Amino acid sequence: MNFRMTYATAVRVLKQLHHDKRTLGLLFAVPCLLVGLLAWIYDGGIVFDQIGAPLLGIFPFIMMFVVTSVTTLRERTSGTLERLLSMPVGKLDILFGYAIAFGVVAIVQAVLVSSLAVYAFGLDIIGPQWFLILVALADAILGMALGLCASALARTEFQAVQFMPAFVLPQVLLCGLVIPVSQLPAILEAIAAFLPLTYAIEAMQLVSRESTPSVEAFQDLLIVLAFAVGAILLGAVTLRRKTK
Repeated sequence: MNFRMTYATAVRVLKQLHHDKRTLGLLFAVPCLLVGLLAWIYDGGIVFDQIGAPLLGIFPFIMMFVVTSVTTLRERTSGTLERLLSMPVGKLDILFGYAIAFGVVAIVQAVLVSSLAVYAFGLDIIGPQWFLILVALADAILGMALGLCASALARTEFQAVQFMPAFVLPQVLLCGLVIPVSQLPAILEAIAAFLPLTYAIEAMQLVSRESTPSVEAFQDLLIVLAFAVGAILLGAVTLRRKTK
């Protein structure tokens, strides 16, 4: 890896995002509107307090997956990636550059959505807000990393969107949001143990009911980040110069 090349890639992607107002709207406004809608539906009651924190992990995860996968694939289909790889730039330089750029976006998104949920929509959590933001950020980074991986495997933007049911929906169903993981059938519980979103939701549930983040919560956070790094490395291995 070349840090200078990685930094240059990150700056280029951030400049492109700065000029893409619709993408920024999708990344920042949509999660806030969804959390606000959820608070409105449950009228800020106890049900919102119970499911609000886990959903703060789900919304950024999905948004970052969709935007990252489509944006990165577009660079390959347009020939931008092929031109970059003809220069002294490695695949890891490019992917980690994308990761840094979208990571910056993820930080803004996590702070914005979490702060609105707590201060504007009345989400009541027992744990500290900084840990809530940290887990939401990890979830957004996970979505970004899986999006990079999906973009490396897909050939068209339509295929990248189609990867969402394969990468995202099984995790949403098995992560403990719909039904506690311990109550799943034995086979599904074993599968859930290998899905990163399971640990993300568990960390969110812990921060909503524990005044001080436990060792288990930090372990869940590290597992989520480890999955994210693994997804980026897998994306580097499978990344093609161009899509035919």
